Amino acid sequence: MNPSPSPETRDELIYGLNDKPRPLAALLAALQHLLAIIVPIVTPGLLICQALGVSARDTNIIVSMSLVISGIATFVQCKRFGPLGAGLLIVQGTSFNFVGPLIAGGVLLVKQGTPVEGVMAAIFGVVIAGSFIEIAVSRILPFIKHLISPLVTGIVVLMIGLTLIKVGLISMGGGYSAMANGTFANGENLLLSGVVLAAIIVLNRLPWVWLRSCAIIVALAIGYALAGYMGRLDFSGMHAAELFQVPMPLHFGLAFSWSLFIPMVVIYLVTSLEAIGDITATSKLSRQAVEGPQWMQRIKGGVLVNGVNSLLAGLFNTFPSSVFAQNNGIIQLTGIASRHVGLWIAALLVILGLFPSVAGALQAVPEPVLGGAALVMFGAVAAAGINILAGVQLDRRALLIISVSLALGLGFSQVPEFLAHLPASVRNVLESGVATGGICALLMNWFLPQSPASQNAE
Repeated sequence: MNPSPSPETRDELIYGLNDKPRPLAALLAALQHLLAIIVPIVTPGLLICQALGVSARDTNIIVSMSLVISGIATFVQCKRFGPLGAGLLIVQGTSFNFVGPLIAGGVLLVKQGTPVEGVMAAIFGVVIAGSFIEIAVSRILPFIKHLISPLVTGIVVLMIGLTLIKVGLISMGGGYSAMANGTFANGENLLLSGVVLAAIIVLNRLPWVWLRSCAIIVALAIGYALAGYMGRLDFSGMHAAELFQVPMPLHFGLAFSWSLFIPMVVIYLVTSLEAIGDITATSKLSRQAVEGPQWMQRIKGGVLVNGVNSLLAGLFNTFPSSVFAQNNGIIQLTGIASRHVGLWIAALLVILGLFPSVAGALQAVPEPVLGGAALVMFGAVAAAGINILAGVQLDRRALLIISVSLALGLGFSQVPEFLAHLPASVRNVLESGVATGGICALLMNWFLPQSPASQNAE
């Protein structure tokens, strides 16, 4: 998306942080945010459920709860309750950062004979345990920021994007179910995914900013219509859905897996630091302080909601959430930074989540259609990592850390046989490219001495 010039180039914001737009104006602004976030919120859940073979009814529950939990987090971020929340127009939703490790670890558990329900119980147990990492990070931010520098963050985000691209390609070909029945990457699947991918590229090059801002949802609508014409829409999840979804805590039970948890530790840390950048950007666009006590209070409150909401997500059968960066583009586009608009966004998300027919309709999208959009979104994650690294002084030390981290992270994940003689517990962790690359970057950044020039530049 190419947003219009920043509000800093305008005389003033149309609606400032604490302004209250009229209901119609607030609703229209909220709908623009909703168009930008609805697909990223539901896509992680759909991809994980499809990869692990979760039933249509259970997938419906998970996707519905993704919307509800995202709405609750958005409400708290915008409204602010004591130490909880940043008090800015911040939208929070299901994070892509966790998709790759959860799919890789979950598929491995399924292959080892664990029932799908048991795998989901372990995943949600890990999500709950990991949420306390972010809660702790929010309390010690001034110290942890020096430990996990932009160099480490950039490497981990880049690794997340690079490992997710494989997930996107598998979805474009039809997913693991297509691999099992021999239809993977056949003509129909490639046509569906190719049309969506091409539509996103074309729409992003058009001169109308409003159309570029919702290119993904328009492209998915095109793919949805094409799939309907080809008879590829499956509404079984919609038919199985109840009229109203009452949130059911611990629907799958609760379990734990160290092989799932350890790769997630690094991702929870990096997600916390990503939130710092996103909240700072929102603060700047809202004409609020980007340094000093008030800024630090907003940062701590925002990261704390990240952790608390991931705890709620695990309890209510869905995946970790994080602050969404793309909504900063909508603030730029509209000139509306009022946090009261966020309350409308939150209400819309909760309403959509409580009526499972919405999740059922989204679940009807064939995986190749979803894959065409997911590939672009996953590529954008990798590009975000490159963008972070572009702001780092790439001296010999930094290049060494990047080289070794990427080599080991990508190498072990692509050639897992290299780890065959290690203990299973160690092997399961190192097979995750994100975990290996992140741990390597963290340790090298910690132990390798930094030159005085680099320290001054940082």
